Amino acid sequence: MLYPPLMPFASGMLPLDGLHQMYWEQCGLPEGQPVLYLHGGPGDGCAPASRQLFDPGFYRAVLFDQRGSGRSVPRGELRDNTTLHLIDDIERLRLHLGIERWLVFGGSWGSTLALAYAQAHPHRVQGLILRGIFLGRQSEIDWFLHGMGQFYPEEWQRFVSPIPQAERLDLLQAYYRRLCDPDPAVHLPVCRSWGRYEAACVAIRQNPEAITRASSEYVSLSLARLEAHYFVHRIFLPEGQLLQQIDRIRHLPAVIVQGRYDLVCPPVTACELARHWPEADFQLVEMAGHSLWEGGILQLLMQQLESFKYRLA
Repeated sequence: MLYPPLMPFASGMLPLDGLHQMYWEQCGLPEGQPVLYLHGGPGDGCAPASRQLFDPGFYRAVLFDQRGSGRSVPRGELRDNTTLHLIDDIERLRLHLGIERWLVFGGSWGSTLALAYAQAHPHRVQGLILRGIFLGRQSEIDWFLHGMGQFYPEEWQRFVSPIPQAERLDLLQAYYRRLCDPDPAVHLPVCRSWGRYEAACVAIRQNPEAITRASSEYVSLSLARLEAHYFVHRIFLPEGQLLQQIDRIRHLPAVIVQGRYDLVCPPVTACELARHWPEADFQLVEMAGHSLWEGGILQLLMQQLESFKYRLA
């Protein structure tokens, strides 16, 4: 279903301030239809396979690693790292690349950031393709920490095992204190534990390679730190803002793709977004979880990217 592997035709590091530099790349057709890819996490980064989602004969795909993530530096940095910073970074990148408007594609945390960016800059967005909806509300954060462990109790036991019993009443703060500790002997074990827990629950059938990747030092350092950082600060947005401001983008063409058995971002959230946004095309994929790379999810997203080629041509 994916297009063949390809290399970027341009890439670079964009200085954001005195602390952060952001890695970006462009793939496909230099004069093609701009599409922005927003990775999940926060803190994960763009995988090379993400380039293969976009028809290189039509799309000018722009991918970047968000502050503190992937190839952006410094990795795992929490200072000056908020949702508003990320929205500004996207605009800085758009101006840097000379793009007037673009299609926005985001899944999981990428769907959160896509909605926040589009609501802040609706005149810069031509449409949205969203997957695995996360709106950053307290109930969704609580589900991540406790709820999905009901389906993978053995993984939840692994997840809580680094935290003493007395501290488990506030699991997020207990993790966050350790993740922010400068001593690698303290923060690395809980980084790995956090990364494994998420990766173990991300698909209907566990993917050992994905679990190994997410629990590696390189990935888990930024993933765990930044996810906990954003969770502790309630994604730096007022509770429910992304639903309350949906009228700002209801005129934009949009697709919502959601796995029926998504344990990381349960479908109730996507259903609620669809109720607030009846103009959006809501697609619930049977026998699919959260992962972009599950067959039903991937196939439908590729179909939607094909459909948008005709909408935007």
